[in-house]
Amino acid sequence: MEQFIYLDNAATTKVLPEVFETMKPYFEEQYGNPSSSYMFSGKIAGKVEKARESIAKFLGAKREEIYFTSGGSESDNWALKGIADAYSDKGKHIITTKIEHHAILNTAEFLEKHGFEVTYLNVDENGFVNPAELEAAIRPDTILISIMFANNEIGTIEPIKELGRIAHEHGVLFHTDAVQAFGHLPIDVNEMNIDMLSASAHKINGPKGVGVFYIRKGIEISSLIHGGAQERGRRAGTTNAAGIIGTAKAVEIAATRMEKRTIYERKLRDYLIERVLKEIPYTVLNGDREMRLSNNANFCFRFIEGESLMILLDLSGIAASSGSACTSGALDPSHVLLAIGRPKDIARGSIRLTLSDETTKDDIDKTVDVLKKSVERLRGMSPFYEAFINKQK
Repeated sequence: MEQFIYLDNAATTKVLPEVFETMKPYFEEQYGNPSSSYMFSGKIAGKVEKARESIAKFLGAKREEIYFTSGGSESDNWALKGIADAYSDKGKHIITTKIEHHAILNTAEFLEKHGFEVTYLNVDENGFVNPAELEAAIRPDTILISIMFANNEIGTIEPIKELGRIAHEHGVLFHTDAVQAFGHLPIDVNEMNIDMLSASAHKINGPKGVGVFYIRKGIEISSLIHGGAQERGRRAGTTNAAGIIGTAKAVEIAATRMEKRTIYERKLRDYLIERVLKEIPYTVLNGDREMRLSNNANFCFRFIEGESLMILLDLSGIAASSGSACTSGALDPSHVLLAIGRPKDIARGSIRLTLSDETTKDDIDKTVDVLKKSVERLRGMSPFYEAFINKQK
């Protein structure tokens, strides 16, 4: 195998050396439990609170509004289940969309089995939520609206500020799954009318197993995990000091590099999109052309299966994805692609390529060359493609 090309950064990212070095002392030297009362642990607790403060500043929030979890999925679960439990006396109606991550969709389904009603908003062909449709869906018994900041599969960035404004005008709490946007896009929770926000460290070159959950001060929310009094009594479990401190370092680096990184990735992403659409026929780009994450390119190649294409890429040393990492191996086509109107047979031929600031133009050229050969090979084995070509003649 030649050079390995990693184009699945939406699934996870590598931990930066600076982040790893920041974490190391809290495994080897300062290994105490931050909740213990002696001085050895007190210093570690202070570092955790400093990390909490820096992450809060990054989001325009207050230190006491930041909670640490095991990841984006836990934060999403906490948002929906915690509000459902705390506000069930007011109402049992929740609004979300058809293109959410399964951490939201499966939690919503769970709540439906426990007496809650969920409205799943449609999106347009580019994946955008229509603000007017959101407003029309709000009812007197609506207690929560949860809409993702940027889609994990097709990269479309939602008009979060406007959607949050609509929620607040109707007195409804607004949550956003910002796992893909956090550290990649500027976010100010106050300016954008966000009451709760989920994020994850491993999407921004931080450690796996650490999540961030922002809860606006004054919001009543039930605990998801019960036990000790960690996280000011709201989230039990021994504090992951090393992970939290590493997350703060990853956030610091992301904030410093965001503008330069975005410009670099967008230029490379657009080059990738242009080459693929120009050189591989019967291909469509999924998601909005402009209002998308700077590192995201998602395509549907007609007459092939995305899983087969992903295997051929893998054999050539290229790591890609046929959708969300959390649904890898599923036989059904992506729910996101179906929601934006892709027919099932076309949706099955999707590939997601997500770049980083370490991706090079040479990486993209090699990837497109392999894509062209692989698609041609797979189509050569497809009776549907042969019939289509014969019909064109």
